[in-house]
Order: sequence, then C-alpha cells, then structure tokens
Amino acid sequence: MPITVDIDVMLARRKMSVGELAERVGITPANLAVLKNGRAKAVRFATLAALCEVLKCQPGDLLRWEAEDAAGG
Repeated sequence: MPITVDIDVMLARRKMSVGELAERVGITPANLAVLKNGRAKAVRFATLAALCEVLKCQPGDLLRWEAEDAAGG
C-alpha cells in the first residue's frame, strides 16, 4: 500500500510507549498496533485527531504517501 504510517517515529520523538499512547487516545493497544504496522484499511478522523492532539503533531507527520514501484503494482 502506498500509504506509510509513521506513528513509531513520533512515539520515539515523544519518548512514549504504544501502551501509553493507546490509553491517552482511547483505543486498544492491539488496534493501535494494527494502525502503527500499516495493516489498517481505514482510520477514523476522530482517531487521527486524537493521535495528533496527544502527539502534538499534524496528520502529515503520521501518514505519508509513497509511490509504488512499477514491479510492485
């Protein structure tokens, strides 16, 4: 998928654990892991807004688009 999720980068910058972020955002650590590992098919704007609020960042700090190579699709 050409959308890359950089939650782990922001977690490292904020020196925050996945568990702490999940608790502060109000989602389960398992659901946060699905999103963080790029396996999510969608993300609610409310969840994205909560992530940005807790991490003090913009949506573009968490999500980015990368072109797929010709061989990859």
